[in-house]
Amino acid sequence: WAPFIYDGTHQVELPEDLNYHFLTDMTDQSVAWVKYQKALTPDKPFFIYYAPGAVHAPHHVPKEWIAKQKGKFDQGWDKLREEILARQIKAGIVPVGTKLAPKPEAIPDWASLSADEQRLFIRQFEVFAAFLEMTDYEIGRLLQAVAETGQLDNTLVLLVYGDNGTSAEGGRSGMFSEMTYFNGVQEKVEDMLKHLDQWGGPETYPHMAAGWAVALDTPFTWTKQVASDPGGTKVGMAVHWPKGIKSKGELRTQFTHVIDVAPTILEAAGLPEPKEVNGVKQRPMDGVSMVYSFDDARVKERHTTQYFEMFGNRAIYQDGWFARTIHRAPWEPKPRRGLAEDIWELYDTRTDFSLVNNLANQNPQKLAQLQALFLQEAEKNYALPIDDRVFERVNAELVGRPDLMAGRTSINLAQGMTGMSENVFLNIKNKSKTITAEIEIPEGTAANGTIIVQGGRFGGWSLYVKDGVPAYDYNFLGLERTTIAGKEQLKPGKATIRFEFAYDGGGFGKGGKATLYVNDKQVAEGRIERTQPMIFSADETTDVGIDLATPVVEAIGAEAKSRFTGHIPKVTVEVKEAPNQDAK
Repeated sequence: WAPFIYDGTHQVELPEDLNYHFLTDMTDQSVAWVKYQKALTPDKPFFIYYAPGAVHAPHHVPKEWIAKQKGKFDQGWDKLREEILARQIKAGIVPVGTKLAPKPEAIPDWASLSADEQRLFIRQFEVFAAFLEMTDYEIGRLLQAVAETGQLDNTLVLLVYGDNGTSAEGGRSGMFSEMTYFNGVQEKVEDMLKHLDQWGGPETYPHMAAGWAVALDTPFTWTKQVASDPGGTKVGMAVHWPKGIKSKGELRTQFTHVIDVAPTILEAAGLPEPKEVNGVKQRPMDGVSMVYSFDDARVKERHTTQYFEMFGNRAIYQDGWFARTIHRAPWEPKPRRGLAEDIWELYDTRTDFSLVNNLANQNPQKLAQLQALFLQEAEKNYALPIDDRVFERVNAELVGRPDLMAGRTSINLAQGMTGMSENVFLNIKNKSKTITAEIEIPEGTAANGTIIVQGGRFGGWSLYVKDGVPAYDYNFLGLERTTIAGKEQLKPGKATIRFEFAYDGGGFGKGGKATLYVNDKQVAEGRIERTQPMIFSADETTDVGIDLATPVVEAIGAEAKSRFTGHIPKVTVEVKEAPNQDAK
């Protein structure tokens, strides 16, 4: 509903339109570009990489799409798995005789859920399904625009439907706000039910329960993040090119990986693999063009070896054999064991499509060979050493990633400095902080608006003035809000607003004492009981004098995006470690 997006390097300011949706906008932009290109250079080909946010969380979709899904999934995820497998077998997508792999132990049987849980989870999936159907419609709009140019039959379309396998980051019960996942916070069913009617709208940032992800990754066990299971990597793809492919409406089963897409496009277009781009020599592409399979369903596959790794989940494919280890499930905060202690499994996918028959004990030599091959492929592709950290990755300080603010404890800002993403701003999380703002208030009206803000509706903080009164808000994941506000209006002229937060220390995500000052005089104090330890947002920013994207505090004053009505010559943000807090 309110993404932070760029056109090239230019930040796009979203329209003040309550019905704005990025998916529709992206289609409109793509359609306009096709028409523009064909009008100016009709003899030249075009290329579009259309990558919608769907159906990645947050699941944001208009109500009219959601209403169409009502009652379609009341049977629950266990029955849905069975129905999907039956359709897959009937369509020839999976071999006859394919069995359902067992669900992960953490996924409850649908029949064991309470009525409230079922009601919540059904709504979650109706929103997901609506998002998927809306995406299908928008892709159709784009293809219709291509058809209107007369070039659809001569256009190679590669349609990949999937999010690396369906995401199970929603855990057992789903989420009102996906940011809770990245901060290690569990949401309660009774709290999420309060938002049932809003689910999928701008007031939510939702994800669904993992049981649905397992169902959509039928017939496999696992999901996205588990790169060592086909449920986390295998998705459907359709290829359309009537003038280039003689076969119509057929299936292909040759092993193909996403790295094969670029070589396929190049071969189809009759272009050589680039050796140099903008003066930079290129490494050879690892992918294998899939053009060879377009008109021959039985041709021997050419992509014969492929390694997989994510968060310590590791696997290797070679000539139908598949060796893997499950290091961590998406809903587990920590790995199950050390990397060296992981238990490897072995499958023959030629006779065991859904990986239900582990052959590790029967064929230890083959397993050992594939384990050695995994290390070779991982080293060749710069995947070593294996890094199994998850939540820590969002914090450059914790993982030792290069950081623009590394070693700094303060930053000076001024009005007009906006759009500073979280990873390039001073890290204020799990620390004490002081914000000192020098502001100027005009005569004749009470000041209003944002002084400085970080984050948005689903997590962040804001120092602002409302109806002339200074205040500080801490928004904990969109679930809890704490306001520290003065009582008297600021007088016209210059003023110094200072906010101090004394972090309790003793770990991540703790609270602390909050104090607000005006011209060195204390005007308010209180406690902020919980803080976000890892991340405020994936795309919200730090802004001075305005609150871009979604607001931390809704509608401060009459100005759009809570623009400050006075002047802000300087804002200083300072941080320091709590006495009993180890930064690492």
